[in-house]
Amino acid sequence: MSHLTGIPASEELKDIFARARNGEFCVLKIVIENEQLKVGASRESVASWDQEYDSCILPLLEEQQPAYILYRLDTMNAQGFQWLFIAWSPDLSPVRQKMLYAATRATLKKEFGGSHIKDELFGTVREDVSFSGYRKHLVSQGDPAPLTAAEEELQQIKMEEGKTEISIEAKQPTLQGVAFPIQEDAIEALDKLRNKQLSYVQLKIDIDQETITLADTTHTEIGDLPKRVPKDSARYHFFLYKHSHEGDYLESIVFIYSMPGYTCSIRERMLYSSCKSPLIDMVEKQIALEITKKIEIDDGNELTADYLYEEVHPKQHAHRQIFAKPKGPAGKRGIKRLIRRPAESEKTD
Repeated sequence: MSHLTGIPASEELKDIFARARNGEFCVLKIVIENEQLKVGASRESVASWDQEYDSCILPLLEEQQPAYILYRLDTMNAQGFQWLFIAWSPDLSPVRQKMLYAATRATLKKEFGGSHIKDELFGTVREDVSFSGYRKHLVSQGDPAPLTAAEEELQQIKMEEGKTEISIEAKQPTLQGVAFPIQEDAIEALDKLRNKQLSYVQLKIDIDQETITLADTTHTEIGDLPKRVPKDSARYHFFLYKHSHEGDYLESIVFIYSMPGYTCSIRERMLYSSCKSPLIDMVEKQIALEITKKIEIDDGNELTADYLYEEVHPKQHAHRQIFAKPKGPAGKRGIKRLIRRPAESEKTD
């Protein structure tokens, strides 16, 4: 039925769809004007999708005018962020308008990309498409209700970390989406660290530009490390750990991934988590920087001298000595004695 209307997407809308799929917009209202699909309203960002759901969507609803609304969720798949597609068709709107929007619905979904749409919601009154209405819709579909921001954050981080670990070995397309390019000055700093010309390199993600940039190269000793870790944003740290072990002087490169608590946005946590393994892979293979130990922390105060030493040189040999030569079963030894005794008796005879 959607092909009968012949309503195409305008070139402006196609461009906005492409930018939205890349994360530039979080809310889009699409309307039919002059026999074309056009953007009626948009918004570029929200702090929390669940807390700002109603404030973003409900003001876009008109009592007598149908519309389509696309709302970006915080979940992701291999194509990027997933979206909620809302078809708004109020009871008071003219029948012809309702039919036109219903017939063009599939066309719009095709133009945006069906793989980006996680769920669909249809409503004739505001309560149908409110956040409460969306929760009821999920329950009716047998799906769990939306998680809180903290719960969803933890779930998505685990999912993305799992995808990243698999993609490095299998070279899946998901790796391409999270392997952000590294700025030239950051590469130069890492090369200097490899040559022991620097003792510390800190990198950060430019979320808007989707690149990894140089943040800090201040000379750093072990006692300075806690001060290098931001309390409100994530970072990647490469530290030249100079120390002695069993009488030998060593200089080891330690990679530290710092991610503070919930002071970071969900998107920032997901991007840092997803980019971590491809970054390490590139540093080790292309820059030839040998990383001795990889550490993850949420607080810079964890980085004490004892902590680093135990991470780089874990105490495992002591346990191996204890269990190196387990005793055989007692019953087996008893059987051998029973076999020998008759033989010894024969010799005596």
